[in-house]
Amino acid sequence: MAETETNIPEIVDSHCHLDFPDFADDLPGVVARAHAAGVTRMVTICTKLRLLPQVQAIAEAHPSVYFAAGTHPMSAAEEPMATVDDLIALSAHPKFVGIGETGLDYHYTADSAEVQKVSLRIHIQAAQETGLPLIIHSRAADDDMAAILTEGMREKPFGCVMHCFSSSPALARATLDLGCYLSMSGIATFPKSQEVRDIFAAAPLDRILVETDAPYLAPKPHRGKRNEPAYTALTARLGAELFGLDYASFAAATTANFDRLFTKAHA
Repeated sequence: MAETETNIPEIVDSHCHLDFPDFADDLPGVVARAHAAGVTRMVTICTKLRLLPQVQAIAEAHPSVYFAAGTHPMSAAEEPMATVDDLIALSAHPKFVGIGETGLDYHYTADSAEVQKVSLRIHIQAAQETGLPLIIHSRAADDDMAAILTEGMREKPFGCVMHCFSSSPALARATLDLGCYLSMSGIATFPKSQEVRDIFAAAPLDRILVETDAPYLAPKPHRGKRNEPAYTALTARLGAELFGLDYASFAAATTANFDRLFTKAHA
């Protein structure tokens, strides 16, 4: 386990992108600041399988960093289609802890909706076969997302997190009913995100994760700047307020949730 400052509650950044160029000159500092803020583990996400070597190398170089991989829905039409066997093979790595991110994004890439659906179903099958959790990106595709996840769960249940959740209350209810987790990002701290805050406040505490999606979506007071895993604690402090908890209790609860879903990411 990573060392943290004395008496700082431990927490997990369940979703970041440490291979992005934003961190190229500062990665040791980024990891050190995360540890100092109490972030003992981070999951760095590979969004294009051809970039897997550098993502894997980051996880191998830092004991507190784990990795997941898949094809991001916005890249599904441009990247080679992943196969179930490809994804299953990755699961043999001891620090490979999740499938994705995958999903549907009709906000920017609605023209590739059918390809995205094929890719999503491949990732679902890999999650079903490996027992690793599925990491979902969903934007402007609520009905199709709910339908495909429901179909997959009926075939064979699998673990799933709706990463950086900022969709509708209806999709939140549908996915929670399926057993999915909702992950809170810096979006929840933005002034105009009251609906997002209401969704999280109404969800069961034992289904909440926290994340940065770094380098994107930095929470207040860093909004508009580069995000980094240390800022998980800022989002989590807002989460604690929503649930009427002290920070340490909320950090402990979300860490327990992470451990329950990401069973390979051992502390």
